[in-house]
Amino acid sequence: MLLRRIIDIVFAWFLRGISFTGVAALGAIVVFIFIHGVTPFFFPTAKTLRLVVENMESVTVNSQIYENPQGFIELPWDTKTVSVQFKNHGEKQELVFHLSPWKKWSTRILQPIEAGNGTINFPNAYTCSIIYPGVIASLNQKIHIILPEPPYNFFSFLGGKKWLPTDQKVYGILPMILGTLFACLGALILGVPIAILCALFISEFLPQKLAAIFRSGIELLAGIPSVVYGFFGLMVIVPVIKNIFKIPSGNGLLAAVIVLAIMILPTIIAVSEKCLKAVPRSRREASLALGASKMQTAWHVVLSHSLSGVITAIILGFSRAIGETMAIILVAGNSVQFITSPLESVRTLTATIALEMGYADGRHANMLFSIGMVLFIIIFILNSIILWIRKQNTEA
Repeated sequence: MLLRRIIDIVFAWFLRGISFTGVAALGAIVVFIFIHGVTPFFFPTAKTLRLVVENMESVTVNSQIYENPQGFIELPWDTKTVSVQFKNHGEKQELVFHLSPWKKWSTRILQPIEAGNGTINFPNAYTCSIIYPGVIASLNQKIHIILPEPPYNFFSFLGGKKWLPTDQKVYGILPMILGTLFACLGALILGVPIAILCALFISEFLPQKLAAIFRSGIELLAGIPSVVYGFFGLMVIVPVIKNIFKIPSGNGLLAAVIVLAIMILPTIIAVSEKCLKAVPRSRREASLALGASKMQTAWHVVLSHSLSGVITAIILGFSRAIGETMAIILVAGNSVQFITSPLESVRTLTATIALEMGYADGRHANMLFSIGMVLFIIIFILNSIILWIRKQNTEA
């Protein structure tokens, strides 16, 4: 008895430790995403001006000498003039930037830039590069001044019409939000009627042995990796759309809707079928005893009684669709734009994260975390709706 008691205590504490570890890990992930996601809206990218020089042994910046400079040369953000002296082909060169601090942690460059024989270009809205010719191209001397980006407006993020993260530093996700919603709602419109009818057919009309076979097939479809669905869409659905509508490319919203509709079918069918099977047999018998047909009983009694469960299945399917990534990347076209036709290319929120996280840096990477935060909030709202429906069903 004592040994069994000790084993029970150890096992209980082991389960508590595993549960606590899982909850703590999940909480850490959520906190990590939210911290990186809200950073762009409260803090600038830097609190200083930063200069980067290449192929220079010595450089003087605002009367301060730097020998073999590596990394950033930092200056106060409110600096109004940046003067850089160095040697090019043995001759002394001077570069002068005129800056205008117009808001805390933000500056702008005032033209003209006194660059001598240097070539001026702007790789992006907050970086100015000047190139001085060397003996060969790899020895060109370069000076880059990087201005701090101010905190980004959250409403410009949600309602912005353009996503230009690399050159203009514009982060508007409204086209992607609409693209995500259009793709998911289209998938629901196409897939939900088929899924509900299929669940009713398996639950109410098929013999038990045959229904078990169909149920196993649906569970198998639910386990297929999403990239396989995307590859199927790319090789079959996209060419069919291209040939039917005589368009240059079949990658677009319609292809994404069809693929997502196929993908959410197993989830909605499986959950709905279990809810339909849970309806008491007495309800069916009472309906049949009153003269209703089997179809009328299935549609008006069984489906009506399990309506809350079916709605839960639909919301779960919507959650599956809104979080889908690889399949959408393969068939949607991935252009950030407002669409006027289901045949046009579209990009979703999840596709943006997957496509750009590999090369994103600085604020761009943080903005991708912000997109993840938006997705998290959407999923949280959907799960809250499911819990509310269950609560209403329990109280009823």
